[in-house]
Amino acid sequence: MADLAVVTEKKPREDERKIEGLSMVVFSSDLDKALAAFIIANGAAAMDIPVTMFFTFWGTNIMRREGPIQLLEKKTFMEKMFGWMMPKGPNKLVLSKMNMGGMGTMMMKNEMAKKNVYNLPKLIQEARDQGVRMIICTMSMDIMGFKKEELLPGVEFGGVGKFMASADDSRTTLFI
Repeated sequence: MADLAVVTEKKPREDERKIEGLSMVVFSSDLDKALAAFIIANGAAAMDIPVTMFFTFWGTNIMRREGPIQLLEKKTFMEKMFGWMMPKGPNKLVLSKMNMGGMGTMMMKNEMAKKNVYNLPKLIQEARDQGVRMIICTMSMDIMGFKKEELLPGVEFGGVGKFMASADDSRTTLFI
């Protein structure tokens, strides 16, 4: 008679746990960099890789709503100035190079449309549909005077600790 071996499941040690996912710091509000961030995020999500995007400083502008917003509380003079000087949402971003007073940005958007490349608002929606986690840095919001109602729906709010917890479980971390 053959010996029966008892199989026990061994729990992985902390340093052996499976690390997966993509975490990304989005620091820039340049159109080309925002496009790159969302193309990478959507590609990873399409491969069933968990994705977290952390929007901080200028990157928060990508996630702003366009048009007039009814605020729940008044802004200080400096908060109003930040809001007025910075791009208000994904359609207002410009290229980091060759913008040429907006002409380069317009040419890029036209070429993208001709070649059936998703524009930034469509890439953002696609990321949302695929479950990409989007966190807005609350410290950046506070410094620049952004209120929650000024930002696109479906975003989370948190500080660097919330991002670091995600990055700690990621196989890849990018800074864009």
